[in-house]
Amino acid sequence: MTVENEKDWAGLRRIGRIVAMARDSMLRSVRPGMTTAELDAIGESVLKEHGAVSAPRKTYNFPGVTCISLNDVAAHGIPGRRKIRTGDMVNVDVSAELDGYYADTGATIVVEGNGLNTELKRRLVDSSRTALDLAIAEAKPGAKLNRIGKAIEREARRSGFTVIRNLAGHGVGRKLHEEPGDIVNFENKKDGRLLQNGVVVAIETFLSTGAEYVLEEQDGWTIRTPDGSLVAQFEHTVVVTSEGPVVLTV
Repeated sequence: MTVENEKDWAGLRRIGRIVAMARDSMLRSVRPGMTTAELDAIGESVLKEHGAVSAPRKTYNFPGVTCISLNDVAAHGIPGRRKIRTGDMVNVDVSAELDGYYADTGATIVVEGNGLNTELKRRLVDSSRTALDLAIAEAKPGAKLNRIGKAIEREARRSGFTVIRNLAGHGVGRKLHEEPGDIVNFENKKDGRLLQNGVVVAIETFLSTGAEYVLEEQDGWTIRTPDGSLVAQFEHTVVVTSEGPVVLTV
């Protein structure tokens, strides 16, 4: 969507703040031994408290309120009985709707402790977070949309990682996924789209320790690397303005 008036700004800021609170509450609550269903319930509680509705459940009938993805699961992990362990990479992706406005956000942490490849996981998480910051800085009116992907891929390569090429950010605002469509994690030189003033986008980074493509599992939701590569995702909902990008989900 494109922000047209103060009502749009107020609605987007409200839902952006709510999903950010749910994300942060979930991440603060992560403990070894808890299940991903228990973690999902924390996010659900925050959304309900503020009257918001899970966007993936409303839009796609997703079997959870939030998406919780561990280690080699890149996206759409279904909350369930899986217990979180020391050293796990835990990603929470929270999107919700309130009063006709949508926002989407995500972040990844490493559960502290002596887990396997913990230092590698920390570096991957740090690089994915940095890539998001660099990508947001490219969100300017009149700029080529593919500069966002170029910034993400450049940071991935600088840190010795790769990007997942078949997952992407997207337009958001009036719907969970809308125009301007996919915002990939690499520079698609054939993409001539320009960013417009006021457009709302969910910018996502998917950095990997190896795989460049992911596969959907038989449950129809879980998206995992085929070789066990680790993936760290970060995401913010951003409004492109002439004064600079406005991040709604801080």
